[in-house]
Amino acid sequence: MKECELCNLPARMYCESDQASLCWDCDAKVHCANFLVARHSRNLLCHVCQSPTPWKASGAKLGPTVSVCEKCANNCNGRSERGEVDEERRGENVEEEEVEEEEEEDADDENDDDDDENGDGDGDDDEDGENQVVPWSSTLSPPVASFSSSDESSSSGCK
Repeated sequence: MKECELCNLPARMYCESDQASLCWDCDAKVHCANFLVARHSRNLLCHVCQSPTPWKASGAKLGPTVSVCEKCANNCNGRSERGEVDEERRGENVEEEEVEEEEEEDADDENDDDDDENGDGDGDDDEDGENQVVPWSSTLSPPVASFSSSDESSSSGCK
């Protein structure tokens, strides 16, 4: 398992500019230093095998995010070598199941065409447009800066 170059906790991202694997906390400390390092693009590491994933991020402080590489995602989705062999063994059964599912979906689609909110029947469903998958993150809202005459210091957001 890759370790953070600074604290030896499990690494969660790789910064090409710094050539360093970092955990969430150390990444925040390093990339909060100034606006130039905050612009470094970092690759999220696979949560399972810690290889680089296609997900890139930049900014002063990134929230913890789970990302999985394509190889691990395929293994988790049953597309491993063993899973592909099992599908080949089932052969015609798989094709029959797919045809039945397609027929059910077609019947559902016919019923949904006129069911839009404004009743104009044009079926402006979200699934017609391009969808983009974004990694889930639980980021906290930034602290609210408050100014008073007795306290002239301001919060930069990086601590």
